[in-house]
Amino acid sequence: MEQYIQPFVQVTTSVFKTLVRCEITPDRAYFVGKEAFLKWDISGIIALTGEVKGLVAISMKSSTASRITGILLGTNGTISRGDVIDVIGELVNIISGNVKKNLEDMFKIIISLPKVIHGMAHMLVIPEERIRLLCIPFKIFENETVCLSINIDEG
Repeated sequence: MEQYIQPFVQVTTSVFKTLVRCEITPDRAYFVGKEAFLKWDISGIIALTGEVKGLVAISMKSSTASRITGILLGTNGTISRGDVIDVIGELVNIISGNVKKNLEDMFKIIISLPKVIHGMAHMLVIPEERIRLLCIPFKIFENETVCLSINIDEG
């Protein structure tokens, strides 16, 4: 799993710098069990298939997601729930697509369409007993956090 972490960190920081026009700083990554109870309000999720299987998720609080959406849409006004869901889905899609491109020398990876879960303290469940979810928190907007979660199995 270690060889996958750096491409995800590099792509995520680049996507936020380019699209959201803000710097994000990775914090210490940590593993959670197969049932990850998340303190987040919204998660964008992409499934990975092909020579590897797993998932990529980007999760955050609703207030952080709204702020990111406002920046991307160029508005300080009212942000609709639909706009937030679209933006979070697109962010995870862009991150996953760029990482797929960076890893294509090692693996043939197919990514799914993004899915978005919106609800306080939701849970991500990984069906494989032996697989854990790696969470990489990123500091954004002074004191907020965006978490990139990765689960990859080469089997």
